[in-house]
Amino acid sequence: MERIQKHIALSGKELALGYFHQKVKKEILSDLDFALLSGELTCLLGPNGVGKSTLIKAILGQIQPWKGSIQLDNQSISNFSLEELAKRIAVVLTDPVFPGNMTVGQLVALGRTPHTGWSGKLNSDDREIVEKALSDTNISYLREERLSEISDGQRQKAMIARALAQDGQVMILDEPTAHLDLINRFETMNLLRDIAHGQHKAILVVTHDLDIAIETADRFWLLNCGTPLIHGKPEDLILSGKINQLLPSDKYRFSLSRGKMEVENQKLGFDIEGPLELVFWVEKALVKAGIQGLDSGVSVSKEPFLIRYKDQDFSTLEELVIFLK
Repeated sequence: MERIQKHIALSGKELALGYFHQKVKKEILSDLDFALLSGELTCLLGPNGVGKSTLIKAILGQIQPWKGSIQLDNQSISNFSLEELAKRIAVVLTDPVFPGNMTVGQLVALGRTPHTGWSGKLNSDDREIVEKALSDTNISYLREERLSEISDGQRQKAMIARALAQDGQVMILDEPTAHLDLINRFETMNLLRDIAHGQHKAILVVTHDLDIAIETADRFWLLNCGTPLIHGKPEDLILSGKINQLLPSDKYRFSLSRGKMEVENQKLGFDIEGPLELVFWVEKALVKAGIQGLDSGVSVSKEPFLIRYKDQDFSTLEELVIFLK
């Protein structure tokens, strides 16, 4: 298998970013360093208001850094016109506005606008790129469907196809799974991962969906107030404990054994015996129900599923909680 060498598609060095509000300088981000690699799906995570949107605007050339620089292909972003940036960086926003009577094919063809100009006249090469974008996102069958008549998940895939049709080296997506159901969130993120790997694009996804990001991302960027940007493989950040920088207080923790964020629960004060995967859910149900001190332990078995407390057997956790209360 041929090994493709990854390179830095986009980078930032010692960035300071912010705004002027009523002539007062308001710094949002400082001493920011990052590198977005080709062939990787990178997820940017952090609480609301931390500066994720500010960083994206700077990458798109919409605001200028107060300090430091952003490099695209080893050239300063400031050296590119907005038209040139549009050919190199494709963007998918959270809530795009398009006429509902526009077809999927027409939307995807808009991705060629930076290359064709506002006339929108497609040549044979443009049409081939549009068809490939539809095929790569598995929505060729939706080409003639109107945007108002397809599902949210299909519409999001159409937006990704439009970004693909731009044929840029870098793709930036702002919360692409925000309005999707669980299956479509997984499908969308896995599609982006396949595109990054298969087409050697550098893809940056702004998301709050930590669980799915862990499953799909090659790299994390973690932003929090007052701390430098943390970056690395998700698994490294989890094992080192740096993932906990995302948490607002000691009330929450990232469970290494469960692979997800959890509330730091109080102790039950009694033992639960049985297979570990069953004990976990029994404990969770009892903690949420406020059950703490019992004068006897609880046991749980798998086949058949049965919970025993003293000389009583229960077939569901609900029955147990009602009995204990």
